[in-house]
Amino acid sequence: MAGDEGRFGRIGEVRACWCPQGIRPTVPKQQVRQHIYAYAAVAPQLGKMTCLVLPYANTKMMNLFLSQISQEFADYFVILQLDKASWHRSNALKVPENIRLIFQPAHSPELMPVEHIWEDIREKHFYNQVFPTLDQVEEVLCQG
Repeated sequence: MAGDEGRFGRIGEVRACWCPQGIRPTVPKQQVRQHIYAYAAVAPQLGKMTCLVLPYANTKMMNLFLSQISQEFADYFVILQLDKASWHRSNALKVPENIRLIFQPAHSPELMPVEHIWEDIREKHFYNQVFPTLDQVEEVLCQG
């Protein structure tokens, strides 16, 4: 299983877009520093994924996420691949009995399957968008 978290927020990211020839598109942009974090773990062999949307990326939130994985995959012994974020290696991290953590090499996001999920969600739902509230960011993220 591979797990990761992605930050999603209200800072608009402008990207190229298609439009009819001769028309110059206008795209809204905003700089509001409000974020939420999507946590996801994928089990490609089983075709399953578990996700949580949480307010922070820290040890406390990671403990909640590990608990969620443990409950959803209670019938399995989970080997969870993570990057080396500080909250993944914290002494305060409570790893459930049915989970073992392994860490990928530093600076190698290409080895993390969940990174591709974040790329896809950003491309399809977040580029060239303005979100009036953080609740709307969460709603779009959950739909994605």
